[in-house]
Amino acid sequence: MFSRFASASRRAARHARQLSTAAAGDGSGFLIAGGVGVAAIACMAPRADEGHAAAPSIQADEASKKLLSVLAHGEELAKIAKVKATMPDNIAIQKFDFEYFATLDPAQQTRLLKCLKTGWENPDSGLGCYAMAPSDYDEFAPFFDAVCQEYHKASADATHVTDWDASAVGDKGVLDVTKLGLSELSMRVRVGRNLTQFNLPGAMDKSERIAFEKAMLKAFDKLKKDPAYGGTVYSLSPDFGDGEKNPNLITPEKYAELVKKHVMFKDMAADTYLASAGIADDWPYGRGCWQSDDKQCIVWFGEEDQLRIMCMKRGTKLNEVFDRLKTMLDTIESIDGITFATSSKYGYVTSCPSNLGTGMRASVHVKIPNLTADGTETKAKAVCKPLGLSVRGTGGEHTPIGADGTVDISPSKRLFIKERDIIAKLYSGISDLMVEEKKAPRRWR
Repeated sequence: MFSRFASASRRAARHARQLSTAAAGDGSGFLIAGGVGVAAIACMAPRADEGHAAAPSIQADEASKKLLSVLAHGEELAKIAKVKATMPDNIAIQKFDFEYFATLDPAQQTRLLKCLKTGWENPDSGLGCYAMAPSDYDEFAPFFDAVCQEYHKASADATHVTDWDASAVGDKGVLDVTKLGLSELSMRVRVGRNLTQFNLPGAMDKSERIAFEKAMLKAFDKLKKDPAYGGTVYSLSPDFGDGEKNPNLITPEKYAELVKKHVMFKDMAADTYLASAGIADDWPYGRGCWQSDDKQCIVWFGEEDQLRIMCMKRGTKLNEVFDRLKTMLDTIESIDGITFATSSKYGYVTSCPSNLGTGMRASVHVKIPNLTADGTETKAKAVCKPLGLSVRGTGGEHTPIGADGTVDISPSKRLFIKERDIIAKLYSGISDLMVEEKKAPRRWR
């Protein structure tokens, strides 16, 4: 009765030796063999819920199936083991557990490995994984919990709470930067959202991307009919399949114009992390944006998350963009068939675990010429990090600061923080930053 299991076990040992030999040159061979071995041994153990009730032949048969499934993924497991041995800062790969992997059924194993593909193809990843379905954070909780606890520096029992009520923040909900000695600022608040009925972008195929875009057209139509928004849909999908034309299709020239104005996102194929995760697949199907008539509200669709919903303006009251975004989110989700995906533990679900919870980034462009006198944001980052703020260039991540010392600042935390506390932290952070700016040596002019 154990012949098939014994045969599979011998194959596991032989395969592990082959993988070990192939990787011996960089010193990771021992860990690779060990990883496959641990997975193989785990297949032998009965599940906790089986107890001693299952007949030995049934247990052996199930163990054999699990072991053969592990062997089918030997190449991927070897790559994971190699990165695990050489890249200690790749969180997802470090948290991958061969023994846990072996307890999953074959379909789950394939899906979990897809979540991790970007991590082993891009070993320098800081996080190294993307969820592929809204349910992944629950279904693969042992893995994603470990990743989230490490990345977000959270305890195992932490639970996200959503709360947009900022009426008690600032002056009865008003966050006026003129009281901090500042004039008009460029202000932006955005959130990432995904819908419950679709796979996350990394697992979507072309037909699902088109179906998602068509589902969102109902929301955009409602916004267009609302005098507070109006607006236009700009789509990149060449067609909707089966000869159906796309009424919102734009020209390549119009797309280039929108990218230059930061209204539309760039072709994601150039991002190797997103490409490895499948998020950039099927370009340009299912990609585009809606923009309000006043140009202050934008919804991207088909990027890293299905939706990136943002409000922006130049002004002095931070709460205005915050409040308008909440109103727009409520309008979108009030439409039949549109429900944002959530997790009972992690709040709003996003492709990347780094954006879970609020999915929110609230930012302003603020001028700090003294702290950036050397032409870099190095000193500004040193000041902002203890304040819980991130600093980047005015064009986004990995872009230069403004020639006049203008930088983009935003609260770093997304998960296990309330929405109202993010906007409050941004306001208090601006206040603290300006105190440090005044202390810094004056910039030579």
